[in-house]
Amino acid sequence: MVTENVWSHFGMWWVVGLWIIIYGVFLLFVPFYKKSQIKPAGVYTAFIVAFALEMFGVPFSMFAIGWLFGVTLPEGVLWGHTLVQYIGFWGMYLGILISLTGAALVVSGWNQIHKNYWSKEEGKGKLVTTGIYRYIRHPQYTGFFMITLGMMLEWATLPLIILYSLLLVLYYKLAKKEELDIEKEFGSEYLEYKKKTKMFIPYII
Repeated sequence: MVTENVWSHFGMWWVVGLWIIIYGVFLLFVPFYKKSQIKPAGVYTAFIVAFALEMFGVPFSMFAIGWLFGVTLPEGVLWGHTLVQYIGFWGMYLGILISLTGAALVVSGWNQIHKNYWSKEEGKGKLVTTGIYRYIRHPQYTGFFMITLGMMLEWATLPLIILYSLLLVLYYKLAKKEELDIEKEFGSEYLEYKKKTKMFIPYII
């Protein structure tokens, strides 16, 4: 019964396009046009395109592995609902919750940084340490991590696993680079803030 439900939503190309548009919108909340943002933004875009294609278009991973190794993969192994064998569709609900929380972080982080820094003239912006920035230094990047993690809890494929790993590395490197720039601009004020606030996960890392 579950397998029949899974097969029923392949070939929905209008959903593929809609999904890419909806999740691509979150790139508007970061300066994706900057050179330093191009690679991470590109990987994020590739991730949502790959997810949409494999979930609503054609399960390429399943067909490719079947063609290469002559093996039919069960649902939840590089295609289908990732956790369906263990907790049913609760994996999908958990993934949606995590993705929505990540989306909220992206928007919340943008609201704070735009109002106090990006919208100001050069040299007149202030260090943002309030709101979500009180708990983590890079809420928007954490948001992207959560949006994409939520998708994988719903439908993990081989391309997504590879792209997610790359996404983590690129946004971590970008965060470190940005911190060096912020440190030059705000000096000891930023160093003090950095001591008290974690990068991506409150009280952990």
